[in-house]
Amino acid sequence: MQIAFLVLPDCLIVILGWILYNKLHFSKEFFSGLEKLVYFILFPALLVRSIASTPMSLATTGNFLLATTALAIVGSLCVWLAKPVLKPRPIALASVGQCAYRFNTYIGLSLAPSLAGQAGLASMAVIVGFAIPLVNILAVKSLASHQGSNLFREILKNPLVLATFAGLLLNFSGLSLPSVLDTTLLKLGNSSIPLGLLCVGASLSLQGGSRDGKLVGWILAIRLGLMPVFAMLISIALGFSVIDTQMFVLFAALPTASAAFILATRMGGDGRLVAFTISAGTILSVLTIPFWVYITQQLFN
Repeated sequence: MQIAFLVLPDCLIVILGWILYNKLHFSKEFFSGLEKLVYFILFPALLVRSIASTPMSLATTGNFLLATTALAIVGSLCVWLAKPVLKPRPIALASVGQCAYRFNTYIGLSLAPSLAGQAGLASMAVIVGFAIPLVNILAVKSLASHQGSNLFREILKNPLVLATFAGLLLNFSGLSLPSVLDTTLLKLGNSSIPLGLLCVGASLSLQGGSRDGKLVGWILAIRLGLMPVFAMLISIALGFSVIDTQMFVLFAALPTASAAFILATRMGGDGRLVAFTISAGTILSVLTIPFWVYITQQLFN
């Protein structure tokens, strides 16, 4: 019950985002601008400060890179199995497959400090930073592999990736941020989480999934059921600490980010199906995230 209450405040903010957009009629342009602010300014500030201020070793960061790579590859292989088993529409599988291994950064970075304090936030920040380029490569390859050359240029300019490496550089160099800059980043980072969750709520949609129900069920089973199990096995194999294991399993249990919808729409995929899958997964994660957090605490504490 206590774990469920940790998730509840985030759920209420997500619901508020849905109400603002659907009932109080805050404009699409408002939320589009808000998401850009969070993505390009506020979240990078959170990542830089969290990673730079928390002690970590090269071995730890190397294990996180290996773990996120393994998890993304396993998730994509599970998606591929849908092709011979379910025989879905090719465009549907190409569009919605990314929902099995992409993750919602906003929810992950919001829950991490509630569960494990500053150390948990730093671990989640590094995991997120490494995972972003990996899942983008897999998602774009699924939709149109011939566009991969453009993808790498986009990744090199991705603000979350750049913020991750900036934080790691500061951490390993032993340099500390000037107090004024540190305080500024702290204030910007603190505002990123609630604003990001409002954007999650505004993006929810439960229309467009009836045609491919079995495929959606397959993808959600991977995202919310199998990925946390794989994360536990990977954590054990790599000898993660208790906190790092908890954060990696939490990361694996996150629902899919709205960026999957943007990518599918931009590349001619089935955007409505992706939007439905993201929304259904986000709603179900209200139950599955507390479950996996509880299981992890029982097994690894």
